[in-house]
Amino acid sequence: MKRLRVALLGCGNVGAALVDLLDEQRDAIVARTGIDITVERIAVRSTARQRPVAVHPSVFTTDPLAAVEDPDTDLVVEVIGGIEPARSLVTRAIELGKPVVTANKELLANHGAELFAAADAAGVDLLFEAAVAGGIPLVRPLRESLVGEPIRRIVGIVNGTTNYVLTKMSESGADYAEALAEAQRLGYAERDPTADVEGFDAGAKAAIIATIAFGAVVVAGDVYHEGISAVTAHDIETARHLGHVIKAIAVVERTDDPAVTGPDEPPEVAVRVHPAMIPATHPLASVRDSFNAVFIEGDAVGELMLYGRGAGGRPTASAVLGDLIDAAVNVHNGGPGRIGRLARARIRPIDDLSCPYYLSLDVADRPGVLARVADVLGRHGVSIRSMEQHGIGDDARLVFITHRARERDVQDTLAALRELDAVHAVGTLMRVVGSDEDRG
Repeated sequence: MKRLRVALLGCGNVGAALVDLLDEQRDAIVARTGIDITVERIAVRSTARQRPVAVHPSVFTTDPLAAVEDPDTDLVVEVIGGIEPARSLVTRAIELGKPVVTANKELLANHGAELFAAADAAGVDLLFEAAVAGGIPLVRPLRESLVGEPIRRIVGIVNGTTNYVLTKMSESGADYAEALAEAQRLGYAERDPTADVEGFDAGAKAAIIATIAFGAVVVAGDVYHEGISAVTAHDIETARHLGHVIKAIAVVERTDDPAVTGPDEPPEVAVRVHPAMIPATHPLASVRDSFNAVFIEGDAVGELMLYGRGAGGRPTASAVLGDLIDAAVNVHNGGPGRIGRLARARIRPIDDLSCPYYLSLDVADRPGVLARVADVLGRHGVSIRSMEQHGIGDDARLVFITHRARERDVQDTLAALRELDAVHAVGTLMRVVGSDEDRG
C-alpha cells in the first residue's frame, strides 16, 4: 500500500467536507486503488478558530507556502478561492512537481492558460472538476468521454442562486427582491449577491467549460453577461403564457465550421451568460431551486444532460475527492492526465450572434401604432413570429416573439423604437434559447 500526503489549502465548507469524506471513504479508496490518502497539513487564516474536522491540532498551519513546500507533501488541494495567494501557491506546487486539485473557478477563468501550460511542462496534474458545476461531473466527461465528440453547443444552468430566485418567482409569484431576500435567508445567496445575480460567477464557469469543450483558451473577460435583476413578475407570467420558463443560463458554442477551419487555426467560439426564455418542454426548464444542469449538444452523441447539486460543501467536496483520487493514482502510476498547450480561442462578439427574441413594448393604444412598430422591425430585418396585446388605453403592452435575428439588428431596432412617440417604453428584451429555430 502506497501512502500519499496532502496539503489542504483552506478549511471552509468544502475543505472541511473533504476531510470528512476522506475519513469516511478511506477503506474503500485503499481497497480500490491501493493508496492511502492522508491530509498532513491544513492551511488556514487562524488556528484559534474551532473547525469541525477530526484531525490533530498540529495539522493546522497559518503558512500555506510552507505547507506546499513541505518535502512530505505529495499533493496540494486548493480551496481558498480568489486569485491571490491561490495563483502563487498553485504555481509553486507545480514548480515543485506536485499535482494540484483546485475548486477555484475565478483563478482558472482568468489564469487557467498559464497554469495549464506550467502543469504540462512539469508533467503533473492540474485537476478542477469542482470549479465548474459543484458535484456534477462535467470536466472529466468533457476531457475524457467526449474528447472525440464534435461538440456544437453547451447550455447550462450553472449558478444555484439565480436558479433558486427565478424558481421562487415562477412558482410563488414573488418579485425579484422578495425572492432574492429568501435566497439570502436560506444561505443560497451571499449578503452581497452581485457575483451571482449579475452573471460573473456563471461567466467564470462558462469560460472554463468553453476552454475544455473546444480545446482553446477562453477567459472570463471574453464572456458576455447580463444579470437577472431586470426580470419582472410580468415577464415570468408572460413566459408561462407563451409556453416558456425563464432561466439564467450559460451558453458556449462553436460558431465556425470545423470542416473549414484549418487544423492549425484555433476555433471560433461564442460564450455568453444571460436570462433566457426556454420552452417548457426543454429538459432545462424543469431544473428547480438551487440545482444545476448542463445540456450538451454534439454531432455524434446527440443530446446529453448532466444534473445535480451545483454547490454545497459535500457535493463540491465529492468532486474534489474524485480529482484527488485521480491525481493520486496518476502519481502512483507515473502518468498524469494532461490538458496540453492551448491556443487562444477566437471570440465571436455578441453582436454577430443570432437567435429568436422576446420583446415587450408599452405603447399608446390607437390606430396605426402596431403598423408603425412592425415597420420598424421590418426595416431592420427583424421578422415577427407572434404578437399579443395585453391591456388597453395608456396601459397597452405589445409582446413579440421574433424569428431568428441578429443581435446587432435587434439592438438597432430598439433604438429606432425608442424614437417613436407612440412607444412609451421599451420593456424587456430576452433571448429565446432551446427552440428548434434557435438551434438553427
